Amino acid sequence: MTPVELSRTVLRAVRRAVDAGELDVDVPARVGVAPPGPGGCGDYATGVALQLARPAGQPPYRVAQVLRAHLAAADGIADVVLTGPGFLNISLHRTAPADLVAEVLRRGTRYGFADADAHASTAAGGTLQLRCAPDPRALVVADATARILRSQGVAVRVVSAAPPPAEWITVLGVHLDTDTDAGAHSRPAEEIRPVPAPGDVLALGRDAGRWALLHPAAHDRPRTGGEHLVQRESNPLFRVRYAHARSRALARNAADLGFAAEPGPVDHAHGIHALLADHPRILAAAAAHRAPDRLARHLVAVADAALPFLPAVLPRGGEKPSAAHRARLALAEAAGTVLAGGLTLLGIDAPDHL
Repeated sequence: MTPVELSRTVLRAVRRAVDAGELDVDVPARVGVAPPGPGGCGDYATGVALQLARPAGQPPYRVAQVLRAHLAAADGIADVVLTGPGFLNISLHRTAPADLVAEVLRRGTRYGFADADAHASTAAGGTLQLRCAPDPRALVVADATARILRSQGVAVRVVSAAPPPAEWITVLGVHLDTDTDAGAHSRPAEEIRPVPAPGDVLALGRDAGRWALLHPAAHDRPRTGGEHLVQRESNPLFRVRYAHARSRALARNAADLGFAAEPGPVDHAHGIHALLADHPRILAAAAAHRAPDRLARHLVAVADAALPFLPAVLPRGGEKPSAAHRARLALAEAAGTVLAGGLTLLGIDAPDHL
């Protein structure tokens, strides 16, 4: 269950409580869920009970008790614990690793995207406008942020406070919208102002240039030297793209050997399953905090977990392809799929050959 799906589950619990006459409130348009804070537990927590307490005319803890009864019976939820004045701490049923891999392969590079209903409900809140300074890093951060926001169902436009040089847009692959109908937006503009990059980032080209500007957090000064172009393990961008290309090569080699991926149990998966399961949360957090660097660092973690695993995927010597090989291939393909999807959201190419 993704954070977006969990948020909708919480909203349904509120609606059921209202329909049952247990709460007399207007059902909010959306509910925030996030990893638990200090003193919390489980996978996610929400303070919706505190939000509804005053209009309901009841103490927050009592509202939380009402909602807990409806949430505990929802599909995908293993437990709901109340903490503090009325926080709902939600534990999710763990998806079996094979089911997780099958879900990634089924969704492809759109794994972690919000579903169609979420797109419709979020778009109904109006179009968000991201306004960036005429600076290469601000343009790239705003562009990548918009891509991630759209994956989570947010209607968004990117405009520049002043016309940037056409070369910046062409080389860095940035898309800008015109600002002629800014008055039609129902949501106020948000300013995107990361720390500017030193040096000539255009010399790195599109992919390395975007990575150099996106991988550091917005408050950190990026490095724009040639280290982003070298093809060695010290370069995080190379590791991410190489892990993806290796996963694609394994699929081709497996086809030559006459077998294909089939999700199943995998030993010694190097934590890959946990990282794949966390991908939807990372996308939601990157969108909520306008922080594409969170996605970039997550891709590095996926690549670093996958690279030691990939040499064990194919049969060796006189081995015949077995169920274990098919399951390992499925996991390798799932990791490559997440890497490709993440790079695409950052506006960076994911080549099949390096």
